[in-house]
Amino acid sequence: MSSKISKNQLERFSRQIILKNIGILGQKKIVNSKVLIVGMGGLGCPVAEFLTRSGIGTLGIIDNDLVNLSNIHRQSLFNEKDLNRSKVKVAKKKLKDINPKTKVNIFNLRLDKKNSKKIIKNYDYIVDGTDNFKTKFLINDLSLKHKKFLVTGAISKFDGHVFTFNFKNKKEPCLRCFYQEETISDDILNCEYEGILGTVASTIGSIQANEILKEILNIGQNLNGSILIVDLLNLNFRKVKLTRRNKCICNK
Repeated sequence: MSSKISKNQLERFSRQIILKNIGILGQKKIVNSKVLIVGMGGLGCPVAEFLTRSGIGTLGIIDNDLVNLSNIHRQSLFNEKDLNRSKVKVAKKKLKDINPKTKVNIFNLRLDKKNSKKIIKNYDYIVDGTDNFKTKFLINDLSLKHKKFLVTGAISKFDGHVFTFNFKNKKEPCLRCFYQEETISDDILNCEYEGILGTVASTIGSIQANEILKEILNIGQNLNGSILIVDLLNLNFRKVKLTRRNKCICNK
């Protein structure tokens, strides 16, 4: 761990350093952490922005899409000047403008079994901001295999789900315990068909970033073994306990 926080960093992060649960030691933990975000959409953008503002040392961002007009209402790092440009390239520039000290590694690709193994192993914490179950399950399975801390988000309409999985704990359930492949459809995550209010995406993304920071700092209560279900239309928040399925991969 780096032994020094610069004068510039002391001033930049002064409002969070002053928190008794963080302090200088906590800020050093943040600065020395490596976080990978898969998907730079409605969830990935606020996660990347707030982690960068907090002082995360290394951020990896994965996405192979270009910015289009329908993205802008909920994907907070993009504007009309960015249309038809690579999301990860645009995001890197915006993030470096926010905090030049954060190292941003970009991967202009779609995560798959071949390329994911080399990428995920280099990061301590994984954030799933994707919008399809094939990729979500892949991220889940690799995080389980490599014993990573994973925060998964899902959004649709006015609703959001947040999961955290600490796969260093061998008794932890996983995403497959909640979403079973044979009973789900990507349509429920597809904004084009289901619709999404932009504030729902930013709220869930902010919660995901908050869970990463709490884990880095080892503070507060987490969602391990539970799901946070958020209904922003009626302003209802509830936690539901997850149980491990007997035939799930996490129970082998």
